[in-house]
Amino acid sequence: MSIIDQSGTFTIGDRKVRRLGYGAMQLAGLGVFGPPRDHGAALAVLREAVASGVNHIDTSDFYGPHVTNQIIREALHPYRDDLVIVTKVGARRGADGSWIPAFSRQELTQAVHDNLRNLGLDVLDVVNLRIAFDLHSPAEGSIEAPLTVLADLQRQGLVRHLGLSNATSKQVIEGRGITEIVCVQNHYNLAHRTDDGLVDDLAGQSTAFVPFFPLGGFTPLQSSTLSDVAARLGATPMQVALAWLLQRAPNILLIPGTSSLGHLRENLAAARLVLPDDAVEELNRMAHMAA
Repeated sequence: MSIIDQSGTFTIGDRKVRRLGYGAMQLAGLGVFGPPRDHGAALAVLREAVASGVNHIDTSDFYGPHVTNQIIREALHPYRDDLVIVTKVGARRGADGSWIPAFSRQELTQAVHDNLRNLGLDVLDVVNLRIAFDLHSPAEGSIEAPLTVLADLQRQGLVRHLGLSNATSKQVIEGRGITEIVCVQNHYNLAHRTDDGLVDDLAGQSTAFVPFFPLGGFTPLQSSTLSDVAARLGATPMQVALAWLLQRAPNILLIPGTSSLGHLRENLAAARLVLPDDAVEELNRMAHMAA
C-alpha cells in the first residue's frame, strides 16, 4: 500500500480517485504565466506524483497559458488508465498575464479544444466551468448560457463530466437543472470556511468538493495554533492543514500544488496523519479567529 492509499478514495462521475491528488497550477511561471523556471523539475514532480499513487490531477489550459497542459503531456503521456485529469474553462489570459472572463460560446468551445490538443486527449474526463462574475470569490449570476455550451460539447463526446468552480450554492442548484454536476471546486481551507454548508450539502449528495488553495494559495496559512498542533504531532503545519481537510468530510478531494519534489513528498505524507479530536477542535477555532 502506498502512502496516499491511506487518504481513501471518492468518485468523480464514474471515476474513482484517491482523495489526495495534485494541482498543476504552480508548474507554470511566476504569476501562473509563461514557462517554469526549471522545466526538468516540473517534469520530475509530475512523474513522482503519479509514481506515488496520485491519480487525480487538476489543471487548466489558461495556466501559462498552455504551458501546464503541455508539461503534463510531456511528462505523462500516454496516460495511465486510472489517471483522471480535471481541467477548467471560463477564463483566458491577457498579454500582460491578466485574467479575463471568457464565457462566450466561441471562447468556451475553443478552450475545450485547446485542452484536448495540449493534453493529447480525445475526450476530457472532467471540465469545470470557472464562474467569473467575480474573479476572486463566488458571486451570484446565471450560469445557464455557458453551462449549456459545455453540456452541448459533452453530448458531442468531447467531455465526459462537468463540474463548477468558484460557484455559489444557487449556481450549483441551477447547474443541476442543466446537467449532472460531479464536483465543485471552491476556495476552502481550515481558515477560510465560507463554504462549510456547501461542503456538507454536497457530501449528502455524494458529490465531490475540491478545495483550491487548501494551504492558503498565494498567502500560505500561518497560525500559532497550526504550528503548535503540528509540533505536538511531529508533523509540518502544511501536513496538518491537509489532514484537517481529509477529516473534514469524506467528499473532499485535495489538489495541493507545488513545483518542488520536497514539498510534493511532504504533502503526500499528510495522507497517513490522523488528527486527534482535541487537535481538530483547536484547528476549528482558527476559522472563528479569522472571521
